[in-house]
Order: sequence, then C-alpha cells, then structure tokens
Amino acid sequence: MAIYDKPVKLLFREMIKELAINQGYVITREKVFAWFNERYPKIKKSTLSCHLLRLSVNAPSRIHYNIKSTGDDDLFVQIDSQHFKLYDPLSDIKPIYIEKDAENIVTDEERYPVQDESNNSEFAYEKDLQNFLSRNLHYIDPCLTLYNDEDISGIEFPAGNRFIDILAVDNSNNYVVIELKVSRGFDRVVGQILRYISWIRQNLAEPHQQVRGIIVARKISEDLKLACSEVSHIELYEYELSVSLKKII
Repeated sequence: MAIYDKPVKLLFREMIKELAINQGYVITREKVFAWFNERYPKIKKSTLSCHLLRLSVNAPSRIHYNIKSTGDDDLFVQIDSQHFKLYDPLSDIKPIYIEKDAENIVTDEERYPVQDESNNSEFAYEKDLQNFLSRNLHYIDPCLTLYNDEDISGIEFPAGNRFIDILAVDNSNNYVVIELKVSRGFDRVVGQILRYISWIRQNLAEPHQQVRGIIVARKISEDLKLACSEVSHIELYEYELSVSLKKII
C-alpha cells in the first residue's frame, strides 16, 4: 500500500519533471534521496534504493521486482551504484525483463556457484534454493511472509552495496534476514548476516521492530554452530531434499 496518494514509481517521474531532468543528465543517488526527503519524508532510503534498481534497465536484480515489459518500469540507466541517467530506448542497452536476460551480465560477486549435480541431496544452484524458500517460507516458520513494499519484494533485497538473499517479516511485523548457503555453511557467514541485520535495523526497521537472522545450508559446520552459540538472534537450519515416485497405470 502506498504511503502517499501516488506509488513511489510515479513519484520518481514527478521528480524528473520537477527537476527538469533531460537526456544526458546524470543524477546522483544522494540527490534522489534529498528530493524525496524534502517532499515525501515518510519514504525510506531503502525503498528508494529498491526502486532505483527496479527502474534501471541494466540492473540484473530488477528481475525480482515484478517489472513490466510494457516499458512503464524503464526509467534509468545505472552508470554505477551512485549515478543514474535517463533511459534512451534509441541508444541504450536493451532492458532486462526476465531472468534469462541477466545471465550474461557480470555482477559484483559470483552469487550462484555451480555445485556437483550428481549429489541429489543438494540444490544445484543457490538461486534454486532461494526461489524455493521464498515461495515456501512456512518450511522455516509458518509465521513468516516475504517482505513486500508496493512492488518491491524481499528477494535479493539491497542492503548497502550488497544483497540479502531473502528478507521476510513475521506475524509480529519484525524483520527476518535469511542467508542461504547451497552446500556447507561456515563461520564466516556470521559476519555477513550480522552486517545485514545491522543495516536493516539502521535503515529500514522502526524503533519498536526487532531484527533477527536465519542461516540455511545443506550442512552447518561445527565452526558455525560454535560461532552462533553466543548470538541469540541468529538461528541455524539444515535443509534436506527427497523425491518420491508414484507409478501411473
């Protein structure tokens, strides 16, 4: 539900019109934040960051934000993490609309390493585990739902210059950061998820909202168990896969 009488996507177009932004003009992330803070202060920076990705035709993560191939969501070209320019359909890159369009774009880190597919007890790719759990959060906790703000979902949720695998909320409207490891989870993931938890607490959560973390892996290492034994707001889960067949006569 929109906080104001217009959704954030339309407010971006209002900003472009008011600032008289034309083709070739580069706008910074901070200028976007400043404009919204002055006119629509209830909209959080994290929401604006999500929309900057969603509205940038060359941002691979936009595929997670329910974009439309009608062109309504094609507004910017992302020059780098801090700079954007208006999208020109005549000269700029073809917009990314679906996941296969993003396959050949190199991201900052290789998020989805291929695993040994002969081991059928593991997901082949981290994104497969992500897609499955984002649609079946009840396997972790029946009280969890995927974070959603207008058309922005909690899949690949941007947190600073990195991305949270899954951001969920529980039935008390508290935030749950879910970090996925398709194979073995080691103790170094603790620092990663603590960084995400702190980012959500500082940039998205209200003072009354709590933030906790969940790590899901095929196998939780003893080092990871030891590291989390002193951290009460992080839970560990191991997943298992099974297949059953029924003969059809």
